Amino acid sequence: MARNVELSEFLRRSRARISPESAGLPERGAYRRVPGLRREEVAQLAGVSTDYYTRLEQGRQISPSAAVLEAVAAALRLDSAERAHLFDLVGPNPGRARRSAPTVQRVRPGVRRFLDSFTDQAGFVLGRRTDVLATNHLARALMTDFDAMPARERNLTRWILLDEDARALYSDWEQVAAEMTAILRLDAGRHPDDTRTAELVGELAMKSEHFRRWWADHHVFDRTHGHKCLHHPVVGDLVIDYQAFTALGETDQTLFLYLPAQDQASRDAWKLLASWSAQAPAAPRERDGHSRAPLRTPHTR
Repeated sequence: MARNVELSEFLRRSRARISPESAGLPERGAYRRVPGLRREEVAQLAGVSTDYYTRLEQGRQISPSAAVLEAVAAALRLDSAERAHLFDLVGPNPGRARRSAPTVQRVRPGVRRFLDSFTDQAGFVLGRRTDVLATNHLARALMTDFDAMPARERNLTRWILLDEDARALYSDWEQVAAEMTAILRLDAGRHPDDTRTAELVGELAMKSEHFRRWWADHHVFDRTHGHKCLHHPVVGDLVIDYQAFTALGETDQTLFLYLPAQDQASRDAWKLLASWSAQAPAAPRERDGHSRAPLRTPHTR
């Protein structure tokens, strides 16, 4: 069987970013052949043999227990997203098949009604590989009308990486784009056999030098809450706070709600955005809930 290249690269890069001093280990001389920790030092911290950890980092076909993976995660100081990614890369436990995900994700009609009921918040639902599954009116005014795009282009990472309007919208575009790349890598670890994820990664690697560099870093990230600084073409600068909610009973669907930050300038800009979007004509919807024509935001340069 082929070696697990993704696991090998992830462990190697995680090891390289930790200094012996931060791990409580002696320097053992001024000259070190590798950045960060040596394999034997990770093995020592994890309580396993150097040979065993070496085979794990080389991506050999071994089946480490959950306790060993927890120990390795602790030794490498992985956060919760990185720890989950490590378990995903190793694969399912022996005797337990990986659960196959449905080919096409759909949002329940009740979730769409719930989303549309938010009139003061921008809301949208992300699925696997950061596909945009549903949006409300204010989200379309704040970002773009994903529903009007061809089905395979309704993807948040793709839009942020490749669309010039997205680059103009996010004041800290590089940080946002790098985080979206890390989120996509986390999802790819959960669904390693997903062909559409592989197609998306291939497209982004071909079209974006930034994506190629960030993807090679093997960083993973999971968004739960935070804020973003925006420069909207209609209402100007504002800061938004966001919260993420997992949709119970649905596989890999997350609801995101955006609100303005507490500062007066952001709240005023948000009110202006809500007023402007309320005056914009709503795009007629097909039976599947998608637009026939986009709600256009007049992006300016």
